[in-house]
Amino acid sequence: MTARASSTATVHASCVVVGEDGILVRGEAGSGKSTLARDLLDLGARYGMFAALVGDDRVVLTYRHGRLVAAPHPALAGLVEVRGLGLQAVDATAPSAILRLVVDLAEEAPRMPEEGAETVLLRGVRLPRMILSRGPGRAETVLWHWRRLRVMMMTD
Repeated sequence: MTARASSTATVHASCVVVGEDGILVRGEAGSGKSTLARDLLDLGARYGMFAALVGDDRVVLTYRHGRLVAAPHPALAGLVEVRGLGLQAVDATAPSAILRLVVDLAEEAPRMPEEGAETVLLRGVRLPRMILSRGPGRAETVLWHWRRLRVMMMTD
């Protein structure tokens, strides 16, 4: 086993699984990672899709067989932060997910992303990426992009 294959890292992010795909949400403190994760869970329930929290605030990433697997940090498993209320238990949780999409939250997202910005190399694995700014409809935008990626993967 190589060093990379057995290595893990904890990142400041949230992660949900939608369908079979892990979506990692990154951003500065206060950028809305937890809110977006909760919104994705709500939309999944509303649309009848499987959606579950993998981890909030701190997520453990492990490189396995050419993929990145996300899992909750043990101290925060099953919990999500709600600003003003603190940590709250979540019913729909998953022990891990293979990452298929990275969402970076920014103060202001570019109208037209630069060439190459649609992917990110994370711990040796290239993943699709999108950059979103604050505002309504972020969860719907993420799900739209996720569905588009699923269709592209099915035709490859």
